Amino acid sequence: MSTPVVKIENLVKRYKELIALDHFSLEIYEGEVFGLLGPNGSGKTTAINCLLSLLSFDKGSVEIFGEEMSPDNYKVKSKIGVIMQNVAVINELTVYENIDYFCGLYIKDKAERKKCVEEAVEFVGLEDFVKFYPKKLSGGLLRRLNIACGIAHKPKLIIFDEPTVAVDPQSRNKILEGIQELNRHGATIIYTSHYMEEVEQICTRIAIMDKGRQIALGTTEELKKQIKNTEKITVELMEQSAELLEEIRALPHVYEAEYIEGRAEVKFSGGKHNLIRLLTLLQQKDIRFGRVYSELPTLNDVFLEITGKQLRDS
Repeated sequence: MSTPVVKIENLVKRYKELIALDHFSLEIYEGEVFGLLGPNGSGKTTAINCLLSLLSFDKGSVEIFGEEMSPDNYKVKSKIGVIMQNVAVINELTVYENIDYFCGLYIKDKAERKKCVEEAVEFVGLEDFVKFYPKKLSGGLLRRLNIACGIAHKPKLIIFDEPTVAVDPQSRNKILEGIQELNRHGATIIYTSHYMEEVEQICTRIAIMDKGRQIALGTTEELKKQIKNTEKITVELMEQSAELLEEIRALPHVYEAEYIEGRAEVKFSGGKHNLIRLLTLLQQKDIRFGRVYSELPTLNDVFLEITGKQLRDS
């Protein structure tokens, strides 16, 4: 395999008694859209800040593009674009002036910079808003401006930290399509989000963090194979009894079954004909039932089973 674009080894970061990163390691390769997930307080933001040399750390190493990262390694920093959750633009400058300012931190040649700024404006779809000031933009347009400021200098590594928070569906789709387009043009992406469906949609590999450590790594399908839940079947029941629930629990491959608001929710681990077995049991017991749903595990199921937490837990 090629040299990693990002290589983090045994990173330790302490805040007095709190260990924010506990021998955290990670490798990200060229061309990946890499999802970094974890509940609040898991160490994601600390890891990103150490990666960017915005934070010092107690132990370990960080390499980007094969070079050791440091606060004054401007050669490497010029290849990185950062779009953080909190929008960082200058309210006194117009849309065009903002993009030009941030691009100018990396590209000094005026003709080259002008071309990059115009391409960034077109890329995020802000052609009709170049003379607007940020305060006049909607939340979705402001997010697009934030992205344009981070990518105008054409970085090879781009970090997106919650880029779709509090935006409308149209802007969210535009942002996700833009990220995939940047990746197709050669950028390696690090993506954090609380929206699991986004991560499933665009990420090629995913790492799950908790308590400062990497606790799972792989593609979406590889991660799904690491958990117990392989299928959840939900059946609307006209009648319920403790006896029926025990018989459901006794079916092959069932590891959890419960009644929830007039439904039986049954979770299976393995097995190929779970739905047939469950419906056969109901018919044999002459139990009337309504709608039936069979669901394969989602990335959210993976996250919940591996961490024991909902993603938005504090």
